[in-house]
Amino acid sequence: MLSSTIEIEAGHGVAEAYVTRPDDSARPGVLFYMDALGLRPRLFEMADRIAGWGFVVMVPNAFYRHGSAEELAPQGDLSDPEYREQFMGGAMDRIRSLGSGLATADVHQYVDRLLELPDVTGNGIGVTGYCMGAGLALRTAGSRPDDVKAAAGFHGGNLVTDSPDSPHVVATRARARLYLGHADNDRSMPPDKIEILEQTFDTAGLLYTSEVYPGAPHGYTMADTASYRPDAAERHFETLEGLFRESLTP
Repeated sequence: MLSSTIEIEAGHGVAEAYVTRPDDSARPGVLFYMDALGLRPRLFEMADRIAGWGFVVMVPNAFYRHGSAEELAPQGDLSDPEYREQFMGGAMDRIRSLGSGLATADVHQYVDRLLELPDVTGNGIGVTGYCMGAGLALRTAGSRPDDVKAAAGFHGGNLVTDSPDSPHVVATRARARLYLGHADNDRSMPPDKIEILEQTFDTAGLLYTSEVYPGAPHGYTMADTASYRPDAAERHFETLEGLFRESLTP
């Protein structure tokens, strides 16, 4: 893999981003939204695997207003429940500070920067997001319907809120194929919220799949946490690869 760190001139500063590709050939772009734990080796591993399918993948630091990826990265063992709880206290504050207005402004900057990369083709991009990043993925699909051809979210949280610009509402403007792989018994995305999301998508006539991964807790794709479930993570990779291969063209 060829990887580098680039800078994105965003609305409130400079956001760094990890970019990875299999080679210098022109390929479709994929925007990868991080989870609440931030940019770290596990996300780079995941991005590299997606790039290996034949894409240029960009992973921005969505918390750039609060510091660099290195400054915000976990310093302890995320598989230790006590440390994870402690770290998540600060992470939740950062999530709450990223309101819908700021998030929407950011996703436009991220898409523009991805499309500016010299080895990214202009035939449409894919988007994937995890935890809070699933909401950003839906927001991106709805905010950039001409650019996003496929968008996915895994163990997403708070995808349905009472706000008029809730992620599930913004997503109704999408023209992309959508996929959501929900965690099981997830307090941040319980069954009643999943039902509302699906009803909203049905009414809007979206092309989507929404399913729960049985026995997989919130964070099931993250191998550096106690929530990791290998079978569910592999299912996620297989599903995502199929979605992108079918939807994105060189």
